Amino acid sequence: MNKLTLIATAPMGLESIVSKELKDLGFTNLEVENGRVTYDTDISGMIKSNLYLRCSDRVHIKLGDFVATTFEELFQGVKALPWADYLTVDGEFIVNAKSVKSTLFSLSDIQSISKKAIINKMKETHNVEWFEEDGTRYSILVSILKDRVIVTLDTSGVPLHKRGYRAHGNEAPIKETLAAALVKLSDWNPSKPLIDPMCGSGTIAIEAAMMGLNIAPGLNRRFDFEDFHFVDKELFKKIKKEAYEAIDYDKELKIYASDIDKKIIEVAKENSELAGVDDMITFRSMDVRRVFSNESNGVIICNPPYGERLQDEKAVLNLYRDMGNTFKGLHGWSYFIITSSEKFEKSFGRKSDKNRKLYNGRIKCYYYQYFHK
Repeated sequence: MNKLTLIATAPMGLESIVSKELKDLGFTNLEVENGRVTYDTDISGMIKSNLYLRCSDRVHIKLGDFVATTFEELFQGVKALPWADYLTVDGEFIVNAKSVKSTLFSLSDIQSISKKAIINKMKETHNVEWFEEDGTRYSILVSILKDRVIVTLDTSGVPLHKRGYRAHGNEAPIKETLAAALVKLSDWNPSKPLIDPMCGSGTIAIEAAMMGLNIAPGLNRRFDFEDFHFVDKELFKKIKKEAYEAIDYDKELKIYASDIDKKIIEVAKENSELAGVDDMITFRSMDVRRVFSNESNGVIICNPPYGERLQDEKAVLNLYRDMGNTFKGLHGWSYFIITSSEKFEKSFGRKSDKNRKLYNGRIKCYYYQYFHK
């Protein structure tokens, strides 16, 4: 299997970040669409994509692309795909479905007809009437948008934001993929000090430390592709070994993470230990209003409370005002704050230099960016 077409899915608003990550990994001919980036590579590229991508949700193999406005067209289109190249005869395959603005909209019918088409094709290929489905697990997605059907095989399994280091979380954790994107969208680099003054379970600081040390985010987790018969186990070991050898533990980083909640600081410390970056982050229990630094040219990145409940709004806006007053005392620093509040700038006391719309889960947020001038 010398050539694969992959789809790296991306949270809304982060497609360009995922595209840049792929370019930095050496991939070319990228097609960026809403929620995904499509590109051509091989098995080695698929393994590297899963290991190294920090901001993508999943990596899929694109198996087919066709138009279907009837269930017969869907059946024939799915059946025509080269299933024997990917599935084993004893494989357990699960078919999921999505449909947006399409003639075929019943997800249960799309799933059942697609699965029937796969089974029929496998029967013809292997001359078998019954499939035990007790072997390797395969997750197949049939996605239909405006009658265009894209059939994919998930290579990641558990979503890529699950790095394996989060032992515990707080009530409203930020996903690792979004935290990594916030760092990438800032003007931080490993030579600058970084503060997250409301760190919660430590995700932003941990993701920055992993970037600073060049730790591939997928090193401490498993992927579905590890069980695929067409993936060479020795190739995977080789690429993983190269990723370990690329880590720069000699790098000196100045990353500080604080939170008013002493208990969550202990959770953040535990998470940083699991991520292997505990020596790179200084944790402390501190109110954001007391944040200070004698260093210059630093960066603040934080995910403060949003005040989603109406009774919290006044307290949250007062917090934003206090943040603005506190951050003024950090001379020569840049600030990057994500919140769902459209009133943030007024309360903070300064209009942002740049404002980017992002989604934290299902919550529409704004990434207010203040660059040191």
